[in-house]
Amino acid sequence: MKKEIIFEKLAWKLAKAFEETENLEKLLKKIVELLADNVDYYDWVGFYLNDGEKLVLGPFVGEPTVHVEIPYGKGICGQAASTKQIFLVEDVTKETNYLACSPKVKSEIVVPIMKGDKFFGELDIDSHTLNAFDENDKRFLEKICERLAEKFNDR
Repeated sequence: MKKEIIFEKLAWKLAKAFEETENLEKLLKKIVELLADNVDYYDWVGFYLNDGEKLVLGPFVGEPTVHVEIPYGKGICGQAASTKQIFLVEDVTKETNYLACSPKVKSEIVVPIMKGDKFFGELDIDSHTLNAFDENDKRFLEKICERLAEKFNDR
């Protein structure tokens, strides 16, 4: 099935989750579950939340990780936190700053959750497939993070 169709169907489920879930922690958990359950190449899906100068692991689906805290600047997630930029990594073996979570991971995308210049955290997705992510993933995940920023801002 084409990504556009998968994301279109998933957008409805996510919209429902946003409408029905007031508690931020429960919403984050629901989002990672929906993404992992509906996109077959999303093998690890999780949130890292801003804790000053480091990221702290939030809700996730996938294999456990030793990276429960990541300093800004370290690894792809730390770089995304430092630069407030999306990182789309086609092949993690070509990255010098990659923090390996699992030898199965081949590609990764990290999308910051931002409102203006305020950084709340990021959505991190790993895939066991090389070149798994493209502009469709990027746009879709950006929309989720933009909508999440509103929820974080209300806290």
